[in-house]
Amino acid sequence: MTHDPIEILSERVQVAMRAAFGDQLPSGADALIASSRNPKFGDFQSNAAMPLGKALGMPPREAAQKILSHLEVDDIAEPLDETSIAGPGFINFRLRDDALRELLGQIDTTDLGIERPASPRTIVVDLCGVNLAKQMHVGHLRATVIGDAIARVYERLGWNVVRQSHLGDWGLPIAMVTGAIKEKTTAGEISLDDLSLADLEREYRAAQQRSSADTRGLEVVRKFDLGPKAAAELEEQVAGAEEALAEAKSTLVALQSGDEATVATWRRISDITISECVHICDRLHSNVTAEHTAGESTYRSELGGVVSDLDERGIAVESDGALVVKLDESGIKEPLLVRKSDGGFLYATTDLAAVKRRVQDFGGDLLVYAVDSRQSLHFKQVFAAAKKAGYAKRPNGEDADLVHAAFGSVLGEDNRPFKTRSGENVALKSLLDEAVERADRAVREKNPDLTDEERAVVAAAVGVGAVKYADLSSDRVKDYVFSFDRMLAFEGNTGPYLQYALVRIRSIFRKAESDLGLSRDWLDGDGVNSLGEAEFELAEPAERALALQALGYEGVLHAVARSFEPHRLTTYLYELATTFSTFFEACPVLKAPDESSRNARLRLCRVTERVLESGLETLGIVALEKM
Repeated sequence: MTHDPIEILSERVQVAMRAAFGDQLPSGADALIASSRNPKFGDFQSNAAMPLGKALGMPPREAAQKILSHLEVDDIAEPLDETSIAGPGFINFRLRDDALRELLGQIDTTDLGIERPASPRTIVVDLCGVNLAKQMHVGHLRATVIGDAIARVYERLGWNVVRQSHLGDWGLPIAMVTGAIKEKTTAGEISLDDLSLADLEREYRAAQQRSSADTRGLEVVRKFDLGPKAAAELEEQVAGAEEALAEAKSTLVALQSGDEATVATWRRISDITISECVHICDRLHSNVTAEHTAGESTYRSELGGVVSDLDERGIAVESDGALVVKLDESGIKEPLLVRKSDGGFLYATTDLAAVKRRVQDFGGDLLVYAVDSRQSLHFKQVFAAAKKAGYAKRPNGEDADLVHAAFGSVLGEDNRPFKTRSGENVALKSLLDEAVERADRAVREKNPDLTDEERAVVAAAVGVGAVKYADLSSDRVKDYVFSFDRMLAFEGNTGPYLQYALVRIRSIFRKAESDLGLSRDWLDGDGVNSLGEAEFELAEPAERALALQALGYEGVLHAVARSFEPHRLTTYLYELATTFSTFFEACPVLKAPDESSRNARLRLCRVTERVLESGLETLGIVALEKM
């Protein structure tokens, strides 16, 4: 049962449309319920008649009248009549006061009245996705916070959620750095116990550079006869690179065959990488742990079987010595390459094995990949191939839903990809450090009475929350400009503004305790002799507006779950916070005209507090007591 008036009215209008138009009702016809722009016409309106009238070739008002004749909303809205239809065909609704009070009471609980499904489905969310021996950078921010927010929304709605962080820990590049670290460890130049991720990243870059042959430069020297010295230098460089590459291939063979020393070095590199990743995700308040890590190495024993299966069943066909899956029937011209002509596997091969595991082993009904939009074609191909091969098939015979929650890039204020001055990716650790430092200065200025310990907690929550909120409040598919000044502002649609709105509400309850002597148990209670007995009055427009806004929370969660767009939740929370601000100015709470009004407004504050807290937690942003 939903408590969101928009969802309730949408369901009723849908029923009325089916009754009114039967088989004539266009497929996908929507009730189009929205909040009324002008409260004098009501609380909500349906705009369904306009597109319906156009599709059915009748005047919209006539379509609206037909809908109205079948609408049954008397239990929740004031009676409808001809005056309920306005303009070209809008149907206006005003909720009954008693129904509004009852709905508010139903969400004034710690779980906000959101019921868990009796038979929860399973969603697998692919998020984060770091590479071995590399630090997380700003490019990992979106994959982590968007994926985690989607996972949290589904958790809030009662689904079983499985997180998977796809770790790039296999292949020739990994063998390069593993071989280099092993060689230096054997020579006593470094100690595995003392290695840091920064050390590994330096070794990774150096190993790649050593293995990169400048064959093009050598061709130019020879073509234009630029002299023996230049030729000798480049020949030496190419020979050295080829030797380094051969050593890396040898290391990969040793790794694949389970050589003890090589595997021990590789495991140490993996442990350091995963540990740092988990630490950064913990700072981000994103739930990504070591247990969620699924490295490419974990699929290596499955890839041969996947390719053989595709080959034997004719799902994949040979093309110039390689093996490909043709996807013309899915409208995709480009075939998916699953095995190279030299017998090597690719990312696509691993991703097919991952779909199979996530659906058939984890029981995934829905697979969501929070990966940047540049991988759109890749995932279209993988999803189509997985369905063609039957790897997405659930026990009931239906395919799991496979979704690429693609996102845009993080840009600098010059509207170019966000980089350091030297052109390198910005390390996520450095970015979070700076955000917290800036937040610390702002918090110190706004509230000098906080102790150093309190300020450190607040600064960390505000700084990291500001970075996350700026990302999540941006339309997922679009690029956005990273600006510390804008995201750390305490006004406007920002994380600090929402955190402060919650703190304001909580300060009302602290004053209710200290100034009025109301106990915390009474304020928190839902039963007899508690605030839960207070009757919502909702006499003032600002009270009614806040109540209606608070009731929309569950519907927004469902909208995010359908669209995989966290910015819908941030927009809702910002509107809730601004609506509360208007209420706070217009309706004194602790200085209300009488005890009944005071308690009614306190209870409305409590509902708002619970919604704001739940919303921030669903975004993975710390809900503070003080700022």
